[in-house]
Amino acid sequence: MFAGLVGAVVGIAAYSISQTGGQSLSVVVGGLAGVAVVLGTEFYRRSAQLTEVQLTLPGSVMIFTANTDMRQAALRMFFQASTRVATRPLDDGSGNLREALTSLKTLFDLYRETLESGAAPPPPAKGDSVHALVLDILNFELAPFLAKWHPRLSAWEVSRDERAGETAWPDNAAFRADLKGLQQRLRPYVIGLGEIAGVRDPERHLRRSDWGPGAESTPVPPQQETGLDVR
Repeated sequence: MFAGLVGAVVGIAAYSISQTGGQSLSVVVGGLAGVAVVLGTEFYRRSAQLTEVQLTLPGSVMIFTANTDMRQAALRMFFQASTRVATRPLDDGSGNLREALTSLKTLFDLYRETLESGAAPPPPAKGDSVHALVLDILNFELAPFLAKWHPRLSAWEVSRDERAGETAWPDNAAFRADLKGLQQRLRPYVIGLGEIAGVRDPERHLRRSDWGPGAESTPVPPQQETGLDVR
C-alpha cells in the first residue's frame, strides 16, 4: 500500500515534468520508484541504530556491530537461556536431574535450529556474529556436558531399582557440582546476549540473592524449589 501511494505520487510528478513518455510510462516509473523506496526503508530499518557492543568472554574478546536483526536474534536466545536451568540454580536436594538434562538438550536444539535456519540473519560485514557466540556455547559448553552426563544418567536409570529415586544415583552430587560449574560458565555468554539485544541490566534477570557466596538468602516460592521452572 505504501509502495503504491509513493509510486502514484512519483508517477504524477514524472508525468507532469516530462510528458514525453506517456502516462503508462510514468505509472511504471512511479511503481518502480515506490518499490525502491520501500526497499530502501526496509534496509534502513534493518541497519538503523547500529550499536557496537564489546564482550570479554572466556578466552576471547568479541566486538558486535548490532543492527535490528542481530538484536532480535540475541533477544530470543537470551530469553531461551535465562528461563531455563542453564542459568537458574538447582538447589541441592531439589529439582529433577532428568528434567534438567532435558532442558539443556532442548536449549541446545533451539540454538542449533536457529543457526541452521534459513531465516537467521547473515553474518555482519563488520565485527563478530551473534551466531558465532552461540556456536561457542554449543561446542564448548552444552555439547560436552550433555555428552558426559546423558549416557551416565541413562545407564543408571535402566539399571536402578524402580523404588530408588535420583538421590540414590551415585553420581548425583558430582552431576550437581558439574551443573553449577556449567551455569557459571554460561552466565557471561547469556549476559552478553542480553547486552547485544539491548536489555537493560541483563544480569539482573539471572541474579538470585543466594547465587554468590556471602549473599543474603531470600525466600523462594515453593514452585521454583521443586524444579517446575526447569523446561
